[in-house]
Amino acid sequence: MSALWRQRLVIIGAVIVTTAIAAAYAFLSKPIYEAKVVVVPPTQNDVANYNYGRTPENELAPFNVKDVYGVFLRNLQADSLRREFFYKTYLPSLSEADRKKSIESLYSDFSKVLAVSLAGKDNPDRYAVTARDEHPEQTVILIGKYIGRASELAKKEMIKNISSEADVLARNLQQQIVSIREVGLKSREDSITKLREALVVAEAIGLEKPPIVSGNSEVKVAGSLDEQPLYMRGIKALKAEIDNLETRKSDDPFINRLRVLQTKSKFYTDLESNIRNVEVFRMDGQVELPDTPVQPKKALLLLLGAMLGLIVGVIIALFRIFFSNEKHNLSKN
Repeated sequence: MSALWRQRLVIIGAVIVTTAIAAAYAFLSKPIYEAKVVVVPPTQNDVANYNYGRTPENELAPFNVKDVYGVFLRNLQADSLRREFFYKTYLPSLSEADRKKSIESLYSDFSKVLAVSLAGKDNPDRYAVTARDEHPEQTVILIGKYIGRASELAKKEMIKNISSEADVLARNLQQQIVSIREVGLKSREDSITKLREALVVAEAIGLEKPPIVSGNSEVKVAGSLDEQPLYMRGIKALKAEIDNLETRKSDDPFINRLRVLQTKSKFYTDLESNIRNVEVFRMDGQVELPDTPVQPKKALLLLLGAMLGLIVGVIIALFRIFFSNEKHNLSKN
């Protein structure tokens, strides 16, 4: 131990040198700041408008918070979004010198700059988005743009899903409308045919007007479709009905259920335009502007530098003691 004490100046010198190197690195290297925000599921009120008109009567199942938030998380963690953000946002923010690296190297750097991870194992719905940069303002900007883009993509996906589902139902209804219109046209053609045949009979018997039958204090016109043959309506009435049916421009007002189907079809067609004021996530707090760098950790670097210097100094001292003893032994021999 006394031998080491005699080498104390060597040990102290080593500590001073390594600590000075660590201090130079700690104080001269560029500081790195980190911003962080946690995203959580939206409220039921946030997703309420996604469920506009989604009832069993309309054959549309309502969305719950988990459904909507799941779409957002899928987009937030998607590699496609990270690639898009890398090329459109991160690369343009770099200097010309930094962009001279290979794309693989730059993307590797980007993976360290922006990260999405679980905020805690106890709650799988909470995700943390962190960003690191030399400029504290840039960290806040990166997080805001990345989460904003993920939210935009999630909303577009929700609208696309809703539109696709509604489009299928609308097309099914349109097919039903086409079918019942065809049935309506055929029914009108059949009615004209029946009336023409009835007109032939009425003309054959010379029945100009329907006879009036009275009895039991009641007066009624003979010729009801349910009670009398059509020709009993008389020549004038039959010709008027035939002419009316032949010149009719549309059968729509006379087709049962057509207006109901048209109303439902319009509802599905307009469903997308009625969805607004929705959110797919919430932020647990705001993105705070960092004021203290996370790297380099100056105190830790100084401590490590001093410890390394002490170890190196002791090793050098031991070597000096060893060689000194060897030299002394050789001189004695």
